[in-house]
Amino acid sequence: MEYKDYYAMLGVEPTATQDEIKRAYRKLARKYHPDVSKEPDAEARFKDVAEAYVALKDEEKRAAYDDVGARYKSGREFTPPPGWDSGFEYSGGEADLEQDLDRSDFFESLFGARHAQSRGARGAARMAGGDHHAKVQIDLQDAYRGGRRTITLRTPQADASGHVRLQERQLEVNIPRGIRTGQHLRLAGQGGPGLGDAPAGDLYLEIEIAPHPLFRVVDRDVYLDLPVAPWEAALGASVGIPTPDGSVQLSVPPGSSAGRKLRLKGKGLPSTPPGDLYAVLSIVLPPADTEKANDAYREMAKTFSGFAPRRSLEA
Repeated sequence: MEYKDYYAMLGVEPTATQDEIKRAYRKLARKYHPDVSKEPDAEARFKDVAEAYVALKDEEKRAAYDDVGARYKSGREFTPPPGWDSGFEYSGGEADLEQDLDRSDFFESLFGARHAQSRGARGAARMAGGDHHAKVQIDLQDAYRGGRRTITLRTPQADASGHVRLQERQLEVNIPRGIRTGQHLRLAGQGGPGLGDAPAGDLYLEIEIAPHPLFRVVDRDVYLDLPVAPWEAALGASVGIPTPDGSVQLSVPPGSSAGRKLRLKGKGLPSTPPGDLYAVLSIVLPPADTEKANDAYREMAKTFSGFAPRRSLEA
């Protein structure tokens, strides 16, 4: 998937005001509208221009696009970085002008889920403030232990000159023990302000557990790749391993092979019932970097002369 430069599609600079973006869109829409244009690629250009405008006319989408796009150029291979949209607060904004537009994979990779959720929230007009949404990342240890944490949200705002800027606000949030990726926290009254004396909307935080250098989380279960020496796998051993909730001793049964999963019941994410922690064994060979080490490997080769590690490959 290629990165799309929406500013170049509209012929404006990234510093353009919202009014300048609107004028550029109107001009190009008239030029490339398939009903009137004589350009050979009018339909494709019109779709590109409309998609660019849908992305940039909305202050929230534009701020998110600017943030992730600062490191890319048009045509370059693009994959949204993990957690790229964490901390963006959005409300949905006004209805898109081109609801039936076939949006590109690039657009959907950035705004697909958010766009669908925003459309669903627009149905009822009311005086109360609108609900806001944001995705936030938490540490795995926070999901295990819970507690009160300070989060920072970024909200796009247009200044007096029409340029979009990100403003930050901080909130104190209670993280429940055992919360998982995809679950939501509701903060009453922290959404958009109401009109007059009407109440403010709510803020919904979508939780995402941040990637960890040691552990992988799958639903309530947690996985750890555990390196063991050949003699520990062959003879068995008791080894100390880390968990997100502290170190424990794990028994490696004799005759274990690489890829074996050793289960620590109830050591996954807290829940009812709790998840499990799985240690996935990998066998690590000592380096043959001294003459003594080489002699040990030669002796091993003699001892296991009948061992055929590639027997499964034979026809």
